[in-house]
Amino acid sequence: MTKFSDLKLGPKVQKAIDEAGYETPTPIQAQAIPAALEGRDVLGIAQTGTGKTASFTLPMITQLARGRAKARMPRSLVLAPTRELAAQVAENFDTYAKHVKLTKALLIGGVSFKEQDQLIDKGVDVLIATPGRLLDHFERGKLLLTDVKIMVVDEADRMLDMGFIPDIERIFSLVPFTRQTLFFSATMAPEIERITNTFLSNPHRVEVARQATASETIDQGVLMFRASRRDRQASEKRNALRALIDAEGDGLTNAIVFCNRKTDVDIVAKSLKKYGYDAAPIHGDLDQSQRTRTLDGFRAGELRILVASDVAARGLDVPSVSHVFNFDVPSHAEDYIHRIGRTGRAGRAGKAITICQTSDERNLDDVERLLEKQIARLADPTGSAPASTDAPEIADPAEAEAKPARNRSRSSRSRSRSTPADTTVAAPGPAESADPAPTPPEPEARPAPEQHDRRPPSGGRGGGSRGRGQNDQVIGMGDHLPGFIEKSFEERMSS
Repeated sequence: MTKFSDLKLGPKVQKAIDEAGYETPTPIQAQAIPAALEGRDVLGIAQTGTGKTASFTLPMITQLARGRAKARMPRSLVLAPTRELAAQVAENFDTYAKHVKLTKALLIGGVSFKEQDQLIDKGVDVLIATPGRLLDHFERGKLLLTDVKIMVVDEADRMLDMGFIPDIERIFSLVPFTRQTLFFSATMAPEIERITNTFLSNPHRVEVARQATASETIDQGVLMFRASRRDRQASEKRNALRALIDAEGDGLTNAIVFCNRKTDVDIVAKSLKKYGYDAAPIHGDLDQSQRTRTLDGFRAGELRILVASDVAARGLDVPSVSHVFNFDVPSHAEDYIHRIGRTGRAGRAGKAITICQTSDERNLDDVERLLEKQIARLADPTGSAPASTDAPEIADPAEAEAKPARNRSRSSRSRSRSTPADTTVAAPGPAESADPAPTPPEPEARPAPEQHDRRPPSGGRGGGSRGRGQNDQVIGMGDHLPGFIEKSFEERMSS
């Protein structure tokens, strides 16, 4: 079996590895590190939790041990999709480069530009950044990328999901053509394959597992959730989550709960805290200092449940996560792999439980198609039977009663408009009110065209039917026919 001592890493790097307690590299490390040390481009494809970060940090430290960085011109560049992943890469450099004099800078959002500018001005050997913040510094004229010798793109498929591919392509155009490129991803989408074909030169391809596979050490299950009523769906779903957490008992040491929307992250976290669970949220809208405190507390074991959006689904290395709960089925099947990959790391056993409501069943089908197997169905821990799907759901009984009333009201108003009794000015007397409203007579047929009838019928805008009794009938043109019309043409001319 290959050991780290067989990979020809620098002696100072090997010393740091020994102090960290590692002896045997993971499959992707064993294959990627020798090729990177030779200066070749590397395309690494492996599921999350397989040690991709060390696959590029260790050879980079060995290669950068000699030389010195110039002001505003970093010697290497590592691109990460999220702040948390970028910070974790920086921690890896701190661990493995503690015996090597290398300088580094972390360019992420939520941190002052001034502090980052001061680090860049001194010159850095390793620049770790998110694409947006890196381009911000470049456009401000504070950064030059013409001296980059090693470029790393980590979690490339997540870059694609977050819309960073145009930024990645622009950054590639800013670094020297002679750079060495290390490209890592858990999945290989067509768009990512196009980029690798464009920007990598004869890469050494390392694929240690079938694309988008989950670790065999993870026990997976799904709860097919059905609410009793539509207006209770959200609260009953949170109740089901709490029941699932309780059902795990002492086996649940800590857990990550994933939600698709940031608003749901806050709501679920508040709900868990309200019922006495030790939980805290983390998502992209929170302040960076708050996100850092929350993650540090979770890593240190001070926080039991982390409620997160997909910002925490990639690359966060917390080895001892016992459970992952998908409060929502992710809309992209690949995200399911990354979410549950937070547990069962480094050969440990883990458990992943997903709550699937009716609207998520299509996404669940995509996940099972990607896994090439069906996820085990779980019994409802709340003990409640699912609501019948045959009868239509009603949001509120009061609303059901109100709707016919409104319909009756509209229909009665429409009928009342068509009744002549409503058009009378005088209020009916006592005797009249006791009788039913008279039925209006059917109107006569419209006069033939040869009668030259072009006047509107009486009761129009001018006089209307307000002056007539209810039983009066308008026959022909009525009594108001002007006399001159009754005269013949000869009589009118003679007069």
